[in-house]
Formats: sequence, structure tokens, C-alpha cells
Amino acid sequence: MTVRVGSDRCIYAFTSEMSPVARATAGDTILFEAQDALGGQVQSEQDLLENLDFGRINPASGPVFVEGAAPGDTLVVRVRSIDTADRGAIVTGPGMGVLGDEIASPLSRILPIDDNEVVFEDLRLPARPMIGVIGVAPADGEYPTGTAHRHGGNMDTKEIVAGSTVYLPVRRPGGLLALGDVHAVMGDGEVCVSACECAASVEVEIDLIKSRCPAWPIVEVDGEILILVSLPTIEEALVEATSQAVSVLEAARNLSRGEAYLLASLAVDVRVSQLVDPNKTAKAAIPARILGRSIADLL
Repeated sequence: MTVRVGSDRCIYAFTSEMSPVARATAGDTILFEAQDALGGQVQSEQDLLENLDFGRINPASGPVFVEGAAPGDTLVVRVRSIDTADRGAIVTGPGMGVLGDEIASPLSRILPIDDNEVVFEDLRLPARPMIGVIGVAPADGEYPTGTAHRHGGNMDTKEIVAGSTVYLPVRRPGGLLALGDVHAVMGDGEVCVSACECAASVEVEIDLIKSRCPAWPIVEVDGEILILVSLPTIEEALVEATSQAVSVLEAARNLSRGEAYLLASLAVDVRVSQLVDPNKTAKAAIPARILGRSIADLL
């Protein structure tokens, strides 16, 4: 069965008490229609960041209640396709992003998306559509959709593309899956505070792994297992992502902590997903071939 979630059915915070807008069952396909992360407010280069309604930023379509999903399970989200609009927008301004103190005035650019390329000035950049916000209800509390943590959220990880599988920890009955903030292309870091923000249709297939649950979201794609950690500083996130990767290697290879630490230094890439949200996101990428078993067996 295919479940459709319209772009008008959206949230601006992941909370432990979210109300679902649709219901699905393991094996179902969900088609999410997503607004762009700017809420459609940037339609020309005269629409500047300083004039936007920030209450409309980062809408995430959903949430969807998954029948049978219980706390302690893993929600498996297989991304089947991401179809973007034919144009996007990118914005920045004073105080925004990594170099915000160097920017004197706000800037907006409209970016055509043509023949699988994003057009910026006289450059054509290969498009690689990705999902910036994807998550489930947290165990407790409230996280704006602009913030990432253990529930997922605004992880801005460019490897969440068509063909990837996202493993999310279920903390509330039904999981309550929502997603949005699609980018047609983004560089690691998302340094200016935005990427090519565009409306999109995202098709996913969902599944469940019962009674096993990761500490942090995990992405499987292109022969890699990426552990995504989002914490207040990038240093904290990098350390925790490294620790999680070493733990996976310990379990997968039946190694001591020290031996797994050595192997991580040989084979694991520790990278940055984004540097611009309230919690920064790091990723530890483990070559899947060295694990000797599926990540589902290691949760």
C-alpha cells in the first residue's frame, strides 16, 4: 500500500506527544510531499533572510504512525526516490553560518535545476538530491525541526539520498516519522546556513526491526555504514561518533576495545555533516565489507 502525506500536513518540532497525520504498516510505501526548508518564502533574489517568517522555516511533512512500532525497536526507512522541483533557493546573511561575521548584507539566489544539474552563476553542479530533516518522536521533550539529536531531525547529511537506508531509534509508540528540508545539492558542512533548498516528492519504504535499537541514527549507502551524532559542539559530536564506530567494530569483529580503536584508525572516516544548526552533526563512516555481517545484526 502507498500512503501519501501532503506538504500541508507538516510539523515544526519533533515532540514526544506528536499527533499522526497518517498511518502505515511495515512494508508500505510512503510518498511525502515536502515544502522547501524556507517555507516557499524565497521566490526571488529580493526575498532576503532578514524578512522571512522564521515560524515557517524547516517544515517536515508528517508525522506517520507506523503500526507495531514500539519503544526499543528500529524504524527502517529505505529511500526509493527524491524528485525535486525545477528550481531551488539558497540564502545567507550577517551572523549566519560559519563565516557570518564576514557577511555585511543578506544574499538570496534562485538556482535553476536543469537536466540533473544545479545552476549557480555560470556553473552547473551535478545534482544529488538529499533529505536534510528526517526523524521520529523523541523519548521526551521537544526538538525544533531545525535541531538534530538522537531522534534524527535536521542532520543535513548529504548521504541520505535515493538508494540509502536510514535506521532510526523508536522511542514512542508508532515511531512517528516525518521528513523534509530536501536539498538538490549540498557540500559537507552546509557552511553558509543553507543549501539548494527545494520542494520535493520523497518516496520511502518502511520496515521494522523488533526489540533492537541504535543509540544514534545510522545510514547505509554506497558500501558504507554511517553513524550520525548531533551534539552542541562539533568536537563533542566527533568524539561520540568515533566512540560509536569503535563499539560497532568491537561487536562485529569480536575485538577488544583497544584492537577496535586501532582498526578504526585504519578504516573509519570521521566527517562533518553540518556545522550550522544548534546541534552540530558528525558522521563516522565504516566500510560495510569489514563488518562481516549486516548492520541490522549489530543493533
